[in-house]
Amino acid sequence: MTRMRIAGGLLAVATLTAATACTASDQPAHAKTPTAAVTSKHPTETLKPLLQQALPNVKGKTFTSVIVDFPPNAHATPHRHGKAFVYAYVLEGTMRSKLAGKPVHTYRQGENWVERPGAHHVLTENTSRTERAKLLVVYVSNTGDKLKVDDPRS
Repeated sequence: MTRMRIAGGLLAVATLTAATACTASDQPAHAKTPTAAVTSKHPTETLKPLLQQALPNVKGKTFTSVIVDFPPNAHATPHRHGKAFVYAYVLEGTMRSKLAGKPVHTYRQGENWVERPGAHHVLTENTSRTERAKLLVVYVSNTGDKLKVDDPRS
């Protein structure tokens, strides 16, 4: 069952990649996104880069995939993904998410969502106090742009 869900998520990623057509680079570069290190009263997420590849037919665009691991009770700092189109697939656990102007939504293993360029992600949290949650996140971004920019602290 889990393999079917992962296969479905990977098929969606492949479809997204084909639909956006991919920026030119002959060799894939592994993603160099740093692990999140935000001080808060809750644990925060960590990122494991999988692949970063310039899209061959879309000048100035890059495809990046990462696994985002949320320990129990972890919250991400409110953030944006710049001008990136974002696809998220829940590999395990349950996540609660809210984009500005949209209702809170709970996503379980096998479910997914997209974020339009410029979206403000005001809530991202693992709903469990005892179990991890993991996401496969795919970005189609402008080459060189930061993939996550946390809100400035007030």
